[in-house]
Amino acid sequence: QVRLVESGGGLVQPGGSLRLSCLASGDIVNIKVMAWYRQAPGKERELVARIISGGTTTYADSVKGRFTISRDNAKNTVYLQMNGLKPEDTAVYFCYVRSSTYTGTYDFWGQGTQVTVSS
Repeated sequence: QVRLVESGGGLVQPGGSLRLSCLASGDIVNIKVMAWYRQAPGKERELVARIISGGTTTYADSVKGRFTISRDNAKNTVYLQMNGLKPEDTAVYFCYVRSSTYTGTYDFWGQGTQVTVSS
């Protein structure tokens, strides 16, 4: 099993910044994909940003130019730097990891961290 622990959520005013972190631990052999998803009330979960093992990144159009995803392979940690936050960014943010373990390759999810953008 792989455990994901997220941190860094909270309440911020429009235009502000937050940095989310997600630490992966457990039976990790090789992390292939690390990503952040979000889910707002009444909406489906959506991809925010993704980074693969080679470093290639993908962003949702709604966050391009404002959010930056990065990873520290030595620490098995993924970050999401969020700048220029807008009220529509309010959601629960989930960390996602696709990792090979000693028994196969699986998808793992964090418990979620709340981000609220409001004045």
